[in-house]
Amino acid sequence: MSAFTVGEVVAERSVHLTRESLVRYAGASGDFNPIHYRDDVAAAVGLPGVLAHGMLTMGIAVGTLAEALGDSGRIGEYGVRFTRPVVVDPETGADLHVSAKVGAVDDDIARIDLTVTFAETTVLGKAQVRVRLR
Repeated sequence: MSAFTVGEVVAERSVHLTRESLVRYAGASGDFNPIHYRDDVAAAVGLPGVLAHGMLTMGIAVGTLAEALGDSGRIGEYGVRFTRPVVVDPETGADLHVSAKVGAVDDDIARIDLTVTFAETTVLGKAQVRVRLR
């Protein structure tokens, strides 16, 4: 993928998260905060349930684009704001949907805007990736 057009959707995917997904991510990342696996702790701190790790959500989002690019080395910068939690139900899990759309193109950099939704709500704000065109 080398040429980009503003407004073009360059990648999309949906990912189903389960509590097992959270345990696997905790093991890989070393983030064993109990809000990511214990309902009682999440409730005690006022959360609506066990939450997916923010960095897991962020990684799924940029991974969608990296796969489409075929070369993650083209990614020069990536940033997001965590705006809403992803609550992972013990029975039904949580479905994330990621859409990567070209927001701007200049001489050698494209800005890709990521939209990440859970339960029809955007969960990452200002999720933008700068991609080298050459």
